[in-house]
Amino acid sequence: MPGRSAPAFFVALAAVCAVPVSAQQAAPQPSVQPPPSIRPTPGQLELSKLIWSTVAAVDHANRSGNYSVLRDISAQGFQINNTPAQLGQIFTGLRNLQVDLSNALLVPPTYTVAPRLVQEDVFRVQGVFQMRPISIGFDLYYQWEQGRWKLVGIDLQPLQMTTEAPSR
Repeated sequence: MPGRSAPAFFVALAAVCAVPVSAQQAAPQPSVQPPPSIRPTPGQLELSKLIWSTVAAVDHANRSGNYSVLRDISAQGFQINNTPAQLGQIFTGLRNLQVDLSNALLVPPTYTVAPRLVQEDVFRVQGVFQMRPISIGFDLYYQWEQGRWKLVGIDLQPLQMTTEAPSR
């Protein structure tokens, strides 16, 4: 299951984030990506749609056992580094818990950290879908590719809701 035993932050994300700035500036190469001004920062509605569509894709993949669509709608680096079979293995724990991720489509996401650009073309969104008895925590990365934001890293966690106030 992503998270406790093996986060599903895929190798593609590590490759994107691991390149030092000095290495990027050392050898100028033609840019395939549009300039930052053309990359729109997702608004509230678009951000919610990105998150909901990602959760729906994982839910459908878990229900069907077919992770091809989740892989195919993701960024190229994610596709290169993850086969449908590997994605099936990564989400085994979540699938075995039989968490109904479709319930997350009924509530708005609550952000635990403000959504932000972590690189020029990589956007990070962290939060939770507050549901009972099990909430869904998410940590998602999207990369600007082919004129839209595409999934490049994912971690979904079932979170048990507590009934007691935290002690001080």
